[in-house]
Amino acid sequence: MALKALFLNCTLKKSPETSNTEAFIKNAENIFHELEVETESIRVVDHNVIIGNSSDEGEGDDWPEILDKVKQSDIMIIATPIWRGDRSSVAKIVAERFDGIWAEAREDNGQYPTFNKVAGVMVDGNEDGAKKAISSICFDLSEHGFTVPVNAFSYWVGPAGPGPAYIEAGGDKHFFTNRTLYLMVHNLVHLAGVLKKNPYPVNIKELKEKAKKISETQD
Repeated sequence: MALKALFLNCTLKKSPETSNTEAFIKNAENIFHELEVETESIRVVDHNVIIGNSSDEGEGDDWPEILDKVKQSDIMIIATPIWRGDRSSVAKIVAERFDGIWAEAREDNGQYPTFNKVAGVMVDGNEDGAKKAISSICFDLSEHGFTVPVNAFSYWVGPAGPGPAYIEAGGDKHFFTNRTLYLMVHNLVHLAGVLKKNPYPVNIKELKEKAKKISETQD
């Protein structure tokens, strides 16, 4: 079964500047390739992604092109460096733009285009904040219609305080990071295969009507 994984690299560094997050992604790509999964990585800051919360913010907005690649993929991974103890501002913009997916629900059952796609998170940095970033992103992914499997994350952080980042510090040799990386990739691939064969049957429109009948407040 052919599967494709898409990485959204949320580094603040434009190409061709060296990105530690990109180096981290390449290690994950190698594992995907071992499982015969096609991969693609997009460095978001190389594109003009306008701040907003729709799927298309108009002239000059490159987000629709990126979103189309998400729709064509089975697996998506948000990869972000840590800035000031949390995900990067680019990762936050990406999350806000995914809000637009709610307006693209299917006519027949109300499912978003992200239903039956799985997603994971990768975080790297030389300060605390990995678990905070992972928890925030995982919530966003679930709310936006992606399925997040067990252990769908990997991270690397250096010692407390300023210090060398992933490449210089040899993060690719860190056992915990590599163990979680293998777990993340294998679980993403497994669940993507399951959902491709057995998509969610849920009819969101019908459930919405049921919820209205037992509620006293408006949508």
